[in-house]
Amino acid sequence: MSNKIAIVTGGSRGLGKNTALHLATKGIDTILTYHSQQVEAEHAVAEIERLGARAVALRLDVADSANFSAFIEQVQLALQTHWQRDRFDFLVNNAGIGIHAAFAETTEKQFDLLMNVHFKGVFFLTQALLPLIADGGRIVNLSSGLARFALPGYAAYASMKGAIEVLTKYLAKELGPRGIAVNVVAPGAIETDFGGGAVRDNAQINAFIASQTALGRVGLPDDIGGVIASLLSEDNRWINAQRIEASGGMFL
Repeated sequence: MSNKIAIVTGGSRGLGKNTALHLATKGIDTILTYHSQQVEAEHAVAEIERLGARAVALRLDVADSANFSAFIEQVQLALQTHWQRDRFDFLVNNAGIGIHAAFAETTEKQFDLLMNVHFKGVFFLTQALLPLIADGGRIVNLSSGLARFALPGYAAYASMKGAIEVLTKYLAKELGPRGIAVNVVAPGAIETDFGGGAVRDNAQINAFIASQTALGRVGLPDDIGGVIASLLSEDNRWINAQRIEASGGMFL
């Protein structure tokens, strides 16, 4: 039986890469996307292959929906070339950027970029990929703990994530007839290079978050990749339209 195949956007680093590695340990192959870090993407592919799974890296700017049709053609070619298939099983909408700006100082340019990456891009990329997702497949969208609790400076970013959480319910409802389950994972603060790596590299921020987290530390990529991979396992096939926060219990 051939492996299941996942598309993980932003899979060359951070949570996306960690997710792809967790999937590989479960025998799931990956098409990962990268924006500009081709070398990092190639390294991620090599790591996945060392774990015994197959992987392909494709360039994609999730903010540029005009080029999604060209990306779909690349996906179709990759599926045929590497798997002799015309469908994939799982979509993980992970790609993202962080912009920290007070509400009063957020520019329209910053707002539009966050909108294009985190909401418009997810909306129309998922739409474009629908014909290639196998019936009975799964979609996992990435939100943020910031959609539940408010920290100054993330009004625009968190609003886009709130939109993703609502979209997830609608996708679950409308794709249900195809047997496709759709859930959202909302990470808390994680030690990655996201947003300039402040959570990882700023000792004061790190200590503050740890003090406000029930489990007493800041999250690591491994804390999230495993959750996403688990949601795509057969054990969790009956979980649908749910928001699953993986934050260690932040701000309870």
